[in-house]
Amino acid sequence: MEIRVLRYFLAVAREQNITAAAESLHLSQPTLSTQLKALEEELGCQLLVRGSKGTRRVTLTEDGMILRKRAEEVIALVDRIPDELGPGDGPVVGDVCIGAGETDGMRLFARAAKRLQEEHPQVRYHISSGNSAYVMEMLDKGLIDFALVYDNVDSTRYESVLLPFADRWGVLMRRDDPLAAKELVHPQDLRTRRLIISRQDNALARISEWLGLPPDEMDVAATYNLVLNASILTSEGVGVTLCFDRLVSNSEGLVFRPLEPQVLSRPCLVWRRYQVFSKAVSLFLEALIDTTDGHV
Repeated sequence: MEIRVLRYFLAVAREQNITAAAESLHLSQPTLSTQLKALEEELGCQLLVRGSKGTRRVTLTEDGMILRKRAEEVIALVDRIPDELGPGDGPVVGDVCIGAGETDGMRLFARAAKRLQEEHPQVRYHISSGNSAYVMEMLDKGLIDFALVYDNVDSTRYESVLLPFADRWGVLMRRDDPLAAKELVHPQDLRTRRLIISRQDNALARISEWLGLPPDEMDVAATYNLVLNASILTSEGVGVTLCFDRLVSNSEGLVFRPLEPQVLSRPCLVWRRYQVFSKAVSLFLEALIDTTDGHV
């Protein structure tokens, strides 16, 4: 199986049309069709369902969707090789890939990136958002360099350091909610409310402990990966959102009130043990340490 053919397949999956994909690849339509057919024969399964002549739209089979996911991972790794094996002299060119949940602590990474950008403007940054399970899976596959997580990690497999900040939990609610008149929200204020909770691995357990209610007695109306989506649910009256502070502006017609007793989550920066960093990634880690005055 050739990398070139995987790129062809991804182009078709993206365009959902063989003719359009062929044009984007600067290939003839018959050539691309032949390559795709050979790929299906090599793998022993059908990857695409060709539409009628009237539509010419192609869709992925279940096997095709699996291949698309794996091909994207393979191509991402292949595309990183030139940066990691680049020359030692001259301008530093490369990518720094970070996986993280939503946190105002990303400002720490932004300051490190800005610091490095002044000397090495050709270093690029790629942020992937998701819960701990998602970003750790990406880290294990080599698709990101660092993961920002709030869980304990296996020290036999990973290097990790606590970062010098903590996120404070609170409630995001509509400005006209009766709770908005309070400065702090207590457990009794939420025990009968409909809740929207993060899908971060330990979020439900922490909120359950704070409320003094088992999870199956909590009225969880929805869960979320991105707090922007949760804030829309809250603004439409679906429930109040449990989230970190400083993620949604009060100008959106919503207000944030901290939990009391306060609940804090302190993240750690994680990377694979014995991982060999590219020059760009190494410089970023140095800049991050400098930015935090050596507290990392």
